[in-house]
Amino acid sequence: MPLRLLILAFALGAAWLQSRPVLPDLRWAWLLPPLLLLPGWFPRQGMGRLLRGALLLAAVCAGGFLYAAWRAELRLAEALPAAWEGRDIQLLGRVAGLPESTPRGWRLNLVVEGIETPGATVPGYVQITILRLGAGREAAPRAGDCLTLTARLSRPHGSINPRGFDYEGWLLERGIRAQGYALGVARPANACAAGLARHIDRWRETMRARIGAALPGQPYAGIVTALAVGDQNAIPDAQWTLFRRTGVTHLMSISGMHVTLLAGLVFALVNGGWRRLPRLALRLPARKAATLMGLATTLLYVALAGFGLPALRTLYMVATVAVVLWLDRLTSPSRVLAAALGVVVVGDPWAVLSPGFWLSFGAVAVLLYAGAGRLAPAPLWLAWLRAQWAVTLALYPILWLIFHEISLVSPLANAFAIPLIGLLAVPLTLAAALLPVPALAQAAHAVVALTMSGLDALSALPQPVWHGAAPDLPALLLAALGVAVLLLPRGIPARWLGVALFLPMLFPRLEYPAAGEFGLQVLDVGQGLAVVVRTQNHTLLYDTGPAYASGEEAGTRVVAPYLFAHGIGRLDGLVVSHPDSDHSGGLQALLASHRPRWRLASMPMAGAGRCSAGQNWRWDEVEFRIVHPPARFYSAGLFPENDLSCVLKIVGAHGSALLTGDIERLAELSLLQEPGSDVRADILVVPHHGSGGSSMAPFVAAVRPALAVFSVGHRNRFGHPAPEVLARYRAGGAAIRRTDREGALAIRVGAGGLSIDPAGVAYRRYWQGR
Repeated sequence: MPLRLLILAFALGAAWLQSRPVLPDLRWAWLLPPLLLLPGWFPRQGMGRLLRGALLLAAVCAGGFLYAAWRAELRLAEALPAAWEGRDIQLLGRVAGLPESTPRGWRLNLVVEGIETPGATVPGYVQITILRLGAGREAAPRAGDCLTLTARLSRPHGSINPRGFDYEGWLLERGIRAQGYALGVARPANACAAGLARHIDRWRETMRARIGAALPGQPYAGIVTALAVGDQNAIPDAQWTLFRRTGVTHLMSISGMHVTLLAGLVFALVNGGWRRLPRLALRLPARKAATLMGLATTLLYVALAGFGLPALRTLYMVATVAVVLWLDRLTSPSRVLAAALGVVVVGDPWAVLSPGFWLSFGAVAVLLYAGAGRLAPAPLWLAWLRAQWAVTLALYPILWLIFHEISLVSPLANAFAIPLIGLLAVPLTLAAALLPVPALAQAAHAVVALTMSGLDALSALPQPVWHGAAPDLPALLLAALGVAVLLLPRGIPARWLGVALFLPMLFPRLEYPAAGEFGLQVLDVGQGLAVVVRTQNHTLLYDTGPAYASGEEAGTRVVAPYLFAHGIGRLDGLVVSHPDSDHSGGLQALLASHRPRWRLASMPMAGAGRCSAGQNWRWDEVEFRIVHPPARFYSAGLFPENDLSCVLKIVGAHGSALLTGDIERLAELSLLQEPGSDVRADILVVPHHGSGGSSMAPFVAAVRPALAVFSVGHRNRFGHPAPEVLARYRAGGAAIRRTDREGALAIRVGAGGLSIDPAGVAYRRYWQGR
């Protein structure tokens, strides 16, 4: 059995574990040794040989599965005890890595070196937010600082949405087992250990400051800083949008590609120069000297990146290649790739959760496949174009699956951006970080500026990005087969058939409600609201989710990815209930990404009409009615913003729903007393997240919902939903569903009745604490 297949089986076993809703019982591990010995009982010829191979692969796959489960148990055991959630704990710790500036303060990772609160138990690695309390009251934390602070911590928690980003899994991979915020001011201390990690973090802080001082006010200083020390915090959102549209996001920070290119460049230069020095070459062969220097450069660059996981995975890969070259064990590139895969998965079983893992190994594997079968080496320019074509084509299915979009201009963008950034900007940036010569940083900035001008031109082309629904597994496998067919060597007939194999991915079958039916997707956006309403041929968005304290917002992070993943490239309508940031925080992003055909809001909004009772429309035999506020409420000036929320009633052939925004008692009384108002509904998205100032008993009795949906944030500071509100709905016979406990809720109102599909069930993983 080839070792490559065994390593691949081990990696697939580890990957399978990461898709499980619960961890297996490790007591089953005693079956692994007998399973590994079982293939030896079968003959080596005929069917026996096939059975031996299949059993061996199954045993190794099971070994990868159980190894990843063991590592997962160890990491989960580091969690913050439930008894200490939300309690004040005095901590002493070291700032690990570069602190990130946010609109409200700083977010940093803290290595806990002391717990001064008696009896408290805290994981060794936590994420802390320090709020700005006022000018001059605290200094910005710096990498390597030793701090004492009072923290209020909770267990990691992330939203769960169909095909959405798994923030909780991201934290698990990085070993962050508690999150929280500091109370008051974090004060400097002198009791932390002075280890190597602290010196590296201090060094990175110095490098970042050096780059910033050399490029004051320059538009691309954030990119140069990211290339130098891996800090992406200073790159504006507009530049990230440009990178996504042109498919070069992977180039604008320390990535596996940069580390590999830099190591290869150093290897080539040292190898060529060493050969010209006979005395040195006689003492140490040029290839071994080049290998050492390439590995040392890789280690230096990965240290500059703070030993971040993407760069660390590349270090494992480069180290594997260096060992092979040092030992003069000339072997096939595919064996080296397989060995690197094994090293990465053993070191980090959660690597398979990262898109970068699949993109890096997929790109190298495709280059090896595309280069096989060539009878003669091609000119350098032609080989480069072939490599770009092969990698772009092969990574399209993976990018489509993960990001639900592909850049149609990415082959052109990468063709000039990779050499400019990887071979010019990165070496200049590294030199600028290490040497106090401002001209080096300015030269790196000039190269980045040249690259950005080309990207701007490509982004301005019509339709540079194509969005599409996320493919299912059969369509993805057919597209992968299509890649293999299209990349066959010239001369093999019917390679064009590979294009046909892409069609199921490009044009997937999507499920829509029938005429008269409708669906609601109450997204898990934390403490806020975003509801996608779908009929047979139309899509409406009610509210856009919150803006987060980190500076991100739900429009980009949750809502737009959900819409794209389900084949919704444009909204037919948008209703923003009221201006509170937890309902309108994602508005600007969604106006840009999904260009609603019309808009309604209770506040002034460019291109939008004011919602008022009596407005109605009909889509696909489903009626939509605005039932609040009456138009006269706007001129009265007596009502707070919450009570002016647009209230939307949806009536289909098989049921109804009421979406209420943040209305409180005043609006509820108005709805009950307004002539002709009908608030009876089967589904109620509960007013104001279930606050104590809403959902009065008469209102609950008038609506009489069969299903009451609470869109609330986990452990939110308002205490929503209020216990008395929950009691009212339960007493009225309503079923209670909550996004903080079940994730996004897919509700369908059809001929078969009312159905509910919580994302927390379909997308549950073992690390989620719900």
